[in-house]
Amino acid sequence: MDWAGIFIYDTTWVFAVEILIRVIVMFILIISFLRLTGKRGVRQLSIFELTIILSLGSIAGDPMFTEDLPIIQAVLIMSTVILLYRLCTWAMRKFQHFENLLEGQSLYIVEEGRLVLDKIEKGKMSHDEFFAEMRQQGVEHLGQVRTGLLETDGNFSVLLYPPEKTDYGMPLFPKQYQPVEQIELGVHYACMHCGHVEYILEPNQLCRRCENKCREWAKALNSRIVR
Repeated sequence: MDWAGIFIYDTTWVFAVEILIRVIVMFILIISFLRLTGKRGVRQLSIFELTIILSLGSIAGDPMFTEDLPIIQAVLIMSTVILLYRLCTWAMRKFQHFENLLEGQSLYIVEEGRLVLDKIEKGKMSHDEFFAEMRQQGVEHLGQVRTGLLETDGNFSVLLYPPEKTDYGMPLFPKQYQPVEQIELGVHYACMHCGHVEYILEPNQLCRRCENKCREWAKALNSRIVR
């Protein structure tokens, strides 16, 4: 096996230095563009902005190591992308419909301690993903949550009930989020699909809120949130 051909091939010292210069220039251009967006992290990027950032890989990648591609071409392309980005952000400030088209709209995932089922399906988010986001914010059950919002940048915004107004809600941790097999009288149970809470008579009773979608119930919790 020709190890020299695999690692070096026809690379000369001159071209190696040229690659180094190209990488430094393109790196500076990418950093400059990211600074112009005014963002501090990927978590803060909307779908529109993330699409532009990903396109930088193609714009900057080839000129870094392709000998017959001058850097000026990449500079022109990046400059055009920056200009288009600025125009789009200006248009989004002026026209709400244009902003909704490019960045989407925030989705209400929880309202009054219950899941908004059609919004979860619209956001293509599984229960596990949603539960994980809630747990990371210290939420134990939905009875603690007045409103849960999925933002356009992927973050969750949560408004909590005051401790004295905490109600019974669907548990979010795996050990508590388990279907019951035997019903206890006087105990609140939460539908494992939508979070609706009520007294039930059978462990496979049909949920009145989500109708034919769920016949599984978990014991509801009413513990207050601890910060």
